Amino acid sequence: MVLLKNRVFQVIVLTDLIQQTAIWIRNIALLFFVMDLTNNNPIYVSLLTVIEYAPIFIFSFIGGTLADRWDPKKTMIYGDFASALSIIIIIFFVTNGNWQVIFLATLISSIVSQVSQPSSSIMFKRHIPEEMIAPAIGIIQSLQSLFLIIGPIIGTLIYSWLGITASLVSIAIAFFISSIILLFLPKVKKEKENISSKFIKEMQEGIQYVKNSKNLKIIAITFVFIGLGAGIVQPLDVFIVIDRLGLEKENIQWLYMLAGIGMFIGSIVASILSNKLNMKKVIVGGLCFLSLSLIVEVLSVWFVLTATMNFITGFILAMWQTMLGMLIIKMIDEKFVGRTNGILTPLFIGGILLGSAVAGPLVTFTSLITTYIISAIIIFVGAIISTDLELKNTQKKLKNNTE
Repeated sequence: MVLLKNRVFQVIVLTDLIQQTAIWIRNIALLFFVMDLTNNNPIYVSLLTVIEYAPIFIFSFIGGTLADRWDPKKTMIYGDFASALSIIIIIFFVTNGNWQVIFLATLISSIVSQVSQPSSSIMFKRHIPEEMIAPAIGIIQSLQSLFLIIGPIIGTLIYSWLGITASLVSIAIAFFISSIILLFLPKVKKEKENISSKFIKEMQEGIQYVKNSKNLKIIAITFVFIGLGAGIVQPLDVFIVIDRLGLEKENIQWLYMLAGIGMFIGSIVASILSNKLNMKKVIVGGLCFLSLSLIVEVLSVWFVLTATMNFITGFILAMWQTMLGMLIIKMIDEKFVGRTNGILTPLFIGGILLGSAVAGPLVTFTSLITTYIISAIIIFVGAIISTDLELKNTQKKLKNNTE
């Protein structure tokens, strides 16, 4: 397959896998560490999610604009190296008893990623033929789903056996290796920059670009509702395991694993059938099912039922993400990739941020079931909004490119 011989694709896939390993170790280690220190307090757990997503909300648009201006290869290399260096500094403080500084690990990593991630999309768009975008996204989504299976297990094992310090060390090593591998990306031919071009003007152009596209505006609004609904339940997954299923918190890794298996299979199916699936039905139907699954998940007191829902939800969600990813890449001009991502991402993250901020107090003053039902309703509203998408021309273009 020609795609697998593409050097940019090879490098981005490999570094993405390494970064996914680091991210999952970070997510699991910090979650368990905070729960151990706060006696499973939902407010502190939701605060951890807020700290994780706040920089993404604040810096993603600026980062996307900078990514359109800077050398994408150098940006990604410096970004991963900065992440590794920051973790090393944080390890020094943690070993000296200042454990609160671990939150900086997530904070710095999130800030740096807001420039490096759009740069990756730019390299992807520039060096991978258009007709290969669909299978490329499907493969990347499949590999990311694979880490939903093994990532929580790796993170749980490292933290349970070796503790927080070893977890942080492994994260630093992973980001450092990733920065080295990125050196193998091809050199970018720098186009002559318009000296009169202003940073603020480019940001305004990005906003106008989204405003002029009906589909992008609908996606933007939908992202707000999905982010808000997902943000409410994201910090509370572990409480499904503890409160509804009556299991130890470490058992969340098995639910993550089943969701990952579902996503792995779903992304493969979406990649193979991308030119046959109806984009709009997958996007709208996927959100409707996600809404329903949240209600079933919180009402279930049986591990088998909860696990089954996690698997099916993972499968549907992977198809939804793959189709939406293909749709957005097809719709965006290369010169606006960073800025468009920089607009859509903060809307989604802003929703997650707000949802996560209220999750702890909401579940404390109401109940876990009520909180999940509120989240399900919000996501269902997002599904209704997405019914206004007009994708016939995009669908037709996708089919023509894959035939």
